[in-house]
Amino acid sequence: MPCATLNTPLGILRICADNVGLLRITFSSKNELLLTGDHPLLCKAKEQLSEYFVGQRRLFELPLSPQGTVFQQAVWAAIRRIPYGTTASYGELAAELGHLNKARAVGGAAGKNPLPIVIPCHRVIGGSGQLVGFSAGLAIKQRLLDLERRNADHAV
Repeated sequence: MPCATLNTPLGILRICADNVGLLRITFSSKNELLLTGDHPLLCKAKEQLSEYFVGQRRLFELPLSPQGTVFQQAVWAAIRRIPYGTTASYGELAAELGHLNKARAVGGAAGKNPLPIVIPCHRVIGGSGQLVGFSAGLAIKQRLLDLERRNADHAV
């Protein structure tokens, strides 16, 4: 499986793909060896992520290949529909999916999101408006939300 790394304002991202699309993005340790990766999809992903971090991209145009259950896939698709610079609660996503009482299950699926940022699970918040749950930690989640709010008023 081809992988590459990207140095971002939030640290190093490790990006992996398969023959279909992006498979996984993980926040890596500072000791991670930087991989250039010449796979065309990885190059395109690095370019689009770099554009996102400088406020020049709101939507990712990349083939994706996240591995998960049918329910997880539905949750991830719903998360992708949350507009840039805005948030939605786990309960709102559960209602959108027709599962009013499954906010916790939506949270579990969001927590298993293999493609953070591209599938913007940082835009999902608790029902009270509080930041809850994010694989890279709440400080990174807040920084991603702040980045989008700063850039939401600027034309891309």
